[in-house]
Amino acid sequence: MTSYSKIAVRELPLFPLSEVVLFPTRPLPLHIFELRYRMMMNTILESDRRFGVLMVDPVKGTIANVGCCAEIIHYQRLTDDRMKMWTLGQQRFRVLEYIREKPYRVALVEWIEDQPPTKDLRPLATTVEQILRDVVRLSVKLTEQNIELPEDLPDLPLELSYWVASNLYGVAAEQQALLEMQDTVTRLEREAEILTSTRNNLAARTVLKDTFNQKL
Repeated sequence: MTSYSKIAVRELPLFPLSEVVLFPTRPLPLHIFELRYRMMMNTILESDRRFGVLMVDPVKGTIANVGCCAEIIHYQRLTDDRMKMWTLGQQRFRVLEYIREKPYRVALVEWIEDQPPTKDLRPLATTVEQILRDVVRLSVKLTEQNIELPEDLPDLPLELSYWVASNLYGVAAEQQALLEMQDTVTRLEREAEILTSTRNNLAARTVLKDTFNQKL
């Protein structure tokens, strides 16, 4: 086995999920039914209640190398030893090497964090939040559905970047890229680009809808 004595590492049981990317501070409800993962969760519940979540690409059949540790906050046992789990994202990690594959994967991992910011990130975070609010406003107008942002939307730039990334839908590969970034500025800037593109698309569709309605 390779020596990793110079970096902080630990063994972590892993739970690969198809097109699911977990971020720190974000919740992840789970339904555990496979035997091997029932075994894993029963073992985890007797220790520190932590395991790693890694995104599986169903097209390529690959498992990501960077994931997020989840902590079991609450669980409920169902029939046939199935379980409902309520988990919360903790630290991000990088897989160094797999220790075993069966009955479930266990890997040696190192924790990763964002680099300390070299400038005030609040103006950029405020810009991202404003674009996000524009997206929600346009979505409400276009769909006529009641869509609201939570009152407890994170105000810290790092936590806001995780919140935005976790709420992007249908773009698991993009979410994975955001998870792997170790610079909050880069993550927020990329999110501003994604949200701006979404806002422009929604604005164009709203104009078409309004024009169509005026002709009726």
